Amino acid sequence: MLKTRLKKSLLAGCLLLLLNAAFAQTIDVKKEMAFAAQQYKGMLGSHPDLSKFPQSLLPDGTPKDMASSWWCSGFFGGSLWYLFESTRDTAWRNAAQKWTMAVEKEKNNTGTHDLGFMLYCPFGNGYRLTNNDGYRQIMLTGAASLATRFNPAYGVIKSWDGWKGYDYPVIVDNMMNLEFLFWAAKTSGNKFFYNASVTHADNTLKNHFRKDYSSYHVVCYGEAGKVLARKTHQGFSDSSAWSRGQAWGLYGYTVMYRETKQKKYLEQAEHIAQFILNHPNLPKDKIPYWDFNAPGIPAEERDASAGAVISSALFELSQYSRTNRKQYFTAATTILSSLASPAYKAALGSNGHFILKHSVGSKPHASEVDTPLVYADYYYLEALLRYDRLGKKQPLKFL
Repeated sequence: MLKTRLKKSLLAGCLLLLLNAAFAQTIDVKKEMAFAAQQYKGMLGSHPDLSKFPQSLLPDGTPKDMASSWWCSGFFGGSLWYLFESTRDTAWRNAAQKWTMAVEKEKNNTGTHDLGFMLYCPFGNGYRLTNNDGYRQIMLTGAASLATRFNPAYGVIKSWDGWKGYDYPVIVDNMMNLEFLFWAAKTSGNKFFYNASVTHADNTLKNHFRKDYSSYHVVCYGEAGKVLARKTHQGFSDSSAWSRGQAWGLYGYTVMYRETKQKKYLEQAEHIAQFILNHPNLPKDKIPYWDFNAPGIPAEERDASAGAVISSALFELSQYSRTNRKQYFTAATTILSSLASPAYKAALGSNGHFILKHSVGSKPHASEVDTPLVYADYYYLEALLRYDRLGKKQPLKFL
C-alpha cells in the first residue's frame, strides 16, 4: 500500500514537472531574430525606393507605402538597427543607415508631434549603436522642431493643427515622443526640453485619464489650457479604452519614471498596467482586442501592435516595480510568446514580408484593419531584445 502511494505520488510529481515545463514560457530569441531577418531581407528586396516607406498591406494584399512625412516613417529604419544589434551583420547596419538617412529631411518638420517616432527610433538607435555624431546633430535639430509645438500657455505639446473644430487637440500618443526630448535635454543641456516634457506629462496625467486609469484618446484644449472636450479618434467611442492608446500611456509613463525618477510617474505606469492586465476583456493570450470596450467582443479584431508595445513597456516596468516585478515580466513574456506563435507571426515569405499579422490601425475609419503594421514589428523586435537582455541578467540599454 505504501509503495503504491509512493509510486502515485512520484507519478503525480513527475506529471506536475512535465506540465510546468510545458507551460514554461521560453522564447528562442536567436531563432525569432533569424526569422525576422529573413522576412526583412524580402522587405528590402521589394522596396528599392528610399522614398517609399513600408507601412502595411492594402486589402488586396499589395504594399501600402508612405512618404517620409508620415508618422511611421522611422520604424522601418529602427527595426533594421534592431536586426543589426542582434546579428552584428554589417549588411543590416548598411541597410539601416540608408533608411535612417532617408528621413533626415524631417528634422525640420514643425508640423507634426511625432518626430520621436520619425527620428528617434531610427537615428536614436543608430547613434546608440554607432556613436555617429552626424546622427546626434540631426536629432538635436529635430528635437528643436518638435519643441516648437509646446505652448507654455497651454502646458502641452500640440498634436494636430486642428481637429473637428478644435484648435489645440492633444492625443495620448504624444507621450511616446517625450523620450526624444529628454535625450535632447541631456545632450544639449537645454532645460526647455526637459521642462516641456514634464509639464506635458503632468497635464496629460491630470486630463487624459479616468478614475480607473484608462485613457481618453484626444483631449481638446482651449485658452490657458482649459479642457474643452475629451474625445476619441481611433477608438470605439469617446468613453471607451482604445487599446493602443492604453499601450502608449503605459510605455510613456514608464519612460517618464526612468528619466525623472519621480514616484508619481511610476505609480501612474503601474496603475495603467493593472488596468490592462486585470481587464475582463483581455484575452488569455494577452493580445488585446483593438478596443477594450469594442461591442462585438469576442468577435472583434485583435491588435498585435498594442500587444507589442505593452510587452516592451512591461519588460522595462518590471525593472522598476518593487511589488509587481514578477507579474509584469510574466505578462510581457506571455504577450511576446503569443506574438511569436503562428497565431500572430507570419509564415516565411508571406504577409508582404512583415513579421506580425493581425494589427489594427483605425477601425472607425476602416483603415488598416486586421493587417500587418510596421510599428507592430518594431516594438516586437524591441520586446525580443529586452526579453533577451533581462534573461541574461543584463540591464536594458537606453540613450
